[in-house]
Amino acid sequence: MLNKQGFDLWANQYDQTVQISEENNQYPFAGYKAILNMIFNEVMQKDNANVLDIGVGTGVLTAKLYENGHRIHGIDFSAKMISIAKEKMPNANLLEWDITNGLPAELLENKFDFIVSTYTLHHLTDEQKVQFISNLLPLLDAKGKILIGDIAFETREKLESCRKESINYWDDDEFYFFFDELKALLSNSCHLEFYQISHCGGVFMISK
Repeated sequence: MLNKQGFDLWANQYDQTVQISEENNQYPFAGYKAILNMIFNEVMQKDNANVLDIGVGTGVLTAKLYENGHRIHGIDFSAKMISIAKEKMPNANLLEWDITNGLPAELLENKFDFIVSTYTLHHLTDEQKVQFISNLLPLLDAKGKILIGDIAFETREKLESCRKESINYWDDDEFYFFFDELKALLSNSCHLEFYQISHCGGVFMISK
């Protein structure tokens, strides 16, 4: 797993790395464009939405939303990636922040129409993911949604199948999503849907 310095060094080549993996339909970024497009289209159903991007990275997703008039807040623990994103979104509220510390205090005073996160939350353990998502729910507007696009599987058995096919470049230091387990843990606090987009990626839609 890359640390903060690793992501800073990777920042300039990140988008190209993703593109190669996506075009070859390979783990971990197979389905990347379709996943981002699904989230983009969901946000675009509302005009001038207030959007929080957790793990904004280089702004691949939110720059498109920014161009369409949405108000963007974003956090990322890579200063270099934040710098690249700010060039695309000069008026966005972008903060350098490590999500293992929760969320910045200034964001806790906001209500968001959408909270989006792509390829970020798999750095949290399963327990941390559940707690983090639970802490996001109070930040949603009444009809708001959390949209998570990430390396995800319906079950652990599906992950094992993918891992065997990708054994030469599989990352054992990350914690991927399992729909059946996450639904069981969050079922009492929210409504959760899952869409499997590729053999290793999918989209979660979570609402109150």
